[in-house]
Amino acid sequence: QHHTMSTQREVTAAELANHSTSTDLWIAIDGVVYDVTDFQHMHPGGPIPLYQNGGVDVTELFYSLHRADVLAQPKYQNLRVGVLAGSKKRTIADVQDIPYGEAVGFWRRYSPYYNESHNRFRAAVRKFIDEEIQPTAARDDEDGRGPSLELNVKMGQAGLIAAIFGSDTKAIELYAPPLPGGLKPSEFDEFHELVLAEEFKRIGTYGLADGLMAGNGIGLPPVLNFGSPDLVSRIAPDVFGGTKRMALAISEPYVGSDVKHIRTMAEKSEDGQHYIVTGVKKWITGGMYADYFTTLCSLKNGKGMVLLMVERDDTVSTKPIKTSYSAAAGTAYVEFDQTLVPANNLIGKEGMGFMYAMANFNKERWGMVAAGNRMSRLMVAECFKWAVQRDVFGKKLIEQPVIRMKLAAMAAEVESVHSMLEDLTYQMTKLPKNEVDKVLAGPIALLKYRQTRAATLVADNACQIFGGRALTRTGMGQFVEKFQRSYKMQAILGGSEEILADFAIRQAMRSIDPTVSRL
Repeated sequence: QHHTMSTQREVTAAELANHSTSTDLWIAIDGVVYDVTDFQHMHPGGPIPLYQNGGVDVTELFYSLHRADVLAQPKYQNLRVGVLAGSKKRTIADVQDIPYGEAVGFWRRYSPYYNESHNRFRAAVRKFIDEEIQPTAARDDEDGRGPSLELNVKMGQAGLIAAIFGSDTKAIELYAPPLPGGLKPSEFDEFHELVLAEEFKRIGTYGLADGLMAGNGIGLPPVLNFGSPDLVSRIAPDVFGGTKRMALAISEPYVGSDVKHIRTMAEKSEDGQHYIVTGVKKWITGGMYADYFTTLCSLKNGKGMVLLMVERDDTVSTKPIKTSYSAAAGTAYVEFDQTLVPANNLIGKEGMGFMYAMANFNKERWGMVAAGNRMSRLMVAECFKWAVQRDVFGKKLIEQPVIRMKLAAMAAEVESVHSMLEDLTYQMTKLPKNEVDKVLAGPIALLKYRQTRAATLVADNACQIFGGRALTRTGMGQFVEKFQRSYKMQAILGGSEEILADFAIRQAMRSIDPTVSRL
């Protein structure tokens, strides 16, 4: 029912009480009076809770059952009758006011890592996401609706796709639209990339965020870092602009972390003008949307591996893979059936594919830490908000010592990971790229192991704090439920916990001289 009367007119408590029957039903929430007479039968919980509480202010009851953003939906705005006389609007705390809800601002009031350009960049990225992505993100993620090409182009035009690779100054200067916040490419560093990764995971939908960012984020860097100028000039402009999308195709049904045993084969054609690629790839994030596949192949002649930029054509097919998180990520099974790849689509040198793939893993894992820890931080914020509003056994949940202990454990894990992440990021801004791969590969692997262990504790505690709502795909605990289905993705993708922990220590051992390193 749409009310044409002014929604600002005052409604007294007595007038509100006169509308308390199933045929004439008003309620007040947050100082606003709603006519729910016609809506009651469309109410997800059925009409009974509404007419049992008709004619009164139900603010506290409402917020014990619904998320604060529900009433912002246009369909509920049309139910407004007026404002309740004498009521005070309930203030919903901004996320920056939630303890440990933001990496910068709650207790990190000063930082040597960030300057005005980072703040300006964050504000521009957040504005775009809040306007273009956030309003439908939870629903899109739940329905498995991936990002449309139209949205991808908007992201490209806004400079968000180019910003994934902003520290690659040369390519950005040559081929990218203006960066968010009016940043110059010369201003951009890895802390801007950290901000970008955090902002996209702030929406609370791991699968959708991966569909928006991950394919390009891990598929294009090998081209930028090792590809010829001709290859970069052919691929980068369209990817930066959002008209084309990429995916990294390494994992197979046969091998995951064991990259050396890739079975996808490439052989040169007789005229030497093409590589003929045959094989299958599995768990390829963004593969359903990709126009280009950065593909690792073994050479059929046994002389190592090649990394090829494979363009989608009739010989390349993709099938969706159902995983524990959203189909919006576009996770795919990819088949290459004697696909002809122009020889000038070779990335770097023939036989060096394995080394290029390994070098790409460092930045990929760093990005996964940034994104994964931001998801964990969101869980801390969600749990704090729930604990201060939930009444149980006659008191607020936050008044229970066991709940405060769980919150403390979650916050401590997230903050310790973030501190090491910022330290590693600072090293990345100072070290030459070849030194990053040499010096930081082990610490990055160690931090990714640490982050996924932290996420495991956060997921467990968040589930216990939210109770049954953490098991429900809609409503108050929807983001906690999504996290339950996605946090283990972090522990597997990009190298499993066990592999990375072992790798970190093996890398560290290289610096030990056994003849002098004695007690």
